[in-house]
Amino acid sequence: MTEINKKLLKQAQDYVMIFLGLASYAFGFTAFILPEKVVTGGVTGVASLLFFGLGWNVAVTYFIINVILLAIAFRTVGKQFVIRTIIGASAATLLIGFMEPLFTEPIVAQQPFMNVIIGAIFCGVGIGTVFVHNGSSAGTDIVAAMVTKYTNISFGRMMLYMDLFIISSSYIIFQSIDKIVYGLIFMIINSFVADMVINNNRQAVQFMIFSEKWEDIANAINNEAHRGCTLLHGTGWYTKRDVKILLVMCRKMESVHIFRIIKAVDDQALISQSNMNGVYGLGFDEVKVRMHKYKPKMADETTARPSSTDPS
Repeated sequence: MTEINKKLLKQAQDYVMIFLGLASYAFGFTAFILPEKVVTGGVTGVASLLFFGLGWNVAVTYFIINVILLAIAFRTVGKQFVIRTIIGASAATLLIGFMEPLFTEPIVAQQPFMNVIIGAIFCGVGIGTVFVHNGSSAGTDIVAAMVTKYTNISFGRMMLYMDLFIISSSYIIFQSIDKIVYGLIFMIINSFVADMVINNNRQAVQFMIFSEKWEDIANAINNEAHRGCTLLHGTGWYTKRDVKILLVMCRKMESVHIFRIIKAVDDQALISQSNMNGVYGLGFDEVKVRMHKYKPKMADETTARPSSTDPS
């Protein structure tokens, strides 16, 4: 398979997973949250407010708000972000519009708290899946992206402020503190589950392998697990002998496969495994940070520093 075909296959897999993620979100929202008349954060929360207050269609309102936000933010957030967001917003609109008429009553009857928890789990899994596969669910993250570009307010904090404002606004319609509490519970569980999905995908493990058959193990890991190995040189202090150590990093889900490879080659190998929160770079996750105007100082650049005798 050529490199181009691999990239196309990876993109196709990403879009399938993004669609499934959005389907999970739409199901959780329409089947559990909307029938309980609970207002969540984001654009879906605004659409819910307009639905309960003015009777506007949730899916159509969701799409229109996203289009307006994208039109305002086009030059700010960039072309790639806009394209991903349009795809995500269109798919979410169709899914919500299709599922909304199917669930006129909560699935779990007379259990609003349980419905909120189940709905938050489905929505969290959906959002996490979308972000893991480089998609965008649209919504208030457009506004957050605009604000964080021109201010020092973090993306997460801006999202939190907006969600709290939207959820609290439900009191105007329902005159009920319970609805606000349910909305806050949804926000907490939804965020927690989404973080779990995202972080679980990024978790990696590091192996250090001590074996006299290190060359065979390294070749097997390269050829079968398609992971790189780094050869380290050490000395066994008890035996005073030189030893070869293999350093291997892989996804957590690949660790069992690595163990099987090592055991098949040398079942007497000494192995240490440690968990890592994330690995970034070639073959792993991309480093995504806002660079702003940061410019690293080169080694040949001199900076003026006050000496120890400088009275200032």
